[in-house]
Amino acid sequence: MEGKKPEIYHERQRLQFCLVHSLNNLFQERDAFKREDLNAIAERLSLDDPSQGTWSPLSAIFRPHHNALTGNYDINVLIAALEDRGKRVVWHDKRHGASTIDLEGTESHLLGIVVNVPVRKLGGLWKSRHWVTLRRIEGVWYDLDSDLRTPNSFKDTEEVIHFLDAILAAGAQVLLVMDDGK
Repeated sequence: MEGKKPEIYHERQRLQFCLVHSLNNLFQERDAFKREDLNAIAERLSLDDPSQGTWSPLSAIFRPHHNALTGNYDINVLIAALEDRGKRVVWHDKRHGASTIDLEGTESHLLGIVVNVPVRKLGGLWKSRHWVTLRRIEGVWYDLDSDLRTPNSFKDTEEVIHFLDAILAAGAQVLLVMDDGK
């Protein structure tokens, strides 16, 4: 008898709010984080920054840690948001390859993986980065990229390792989200 497929929360991309979508996909919860939450974190980080630059008219839109209109949040916002929820972020050293990540979770409390991938659009004229979440749900790893129509499941951890190695080779950053409270 075939088991019932787990219900997976998957938020789709809107503007450059991929960090909002990525965090909600990581926590498997609608509105675990909202745009206003991440904006507030970005503003808090800006106020705490001793190296604040001078203000210009563009400063109203292009903030140090995000774009006020479209989102496009940076790593500092991700780390602060996760730390506010009692999670810890470990930057994976790409020199060691993805095979060194404990994807089975036997020795760690890996909640999920957040990846920051380089993106080129408009024939390479527009360069940006995109936040993507990988999460293990009921023993199966899923690619919860908000640009996908539906989540993609990986057949096994070896496929996850190959996926991570390929995106690391393409310039991605891999961040392990640890839930030490579990």
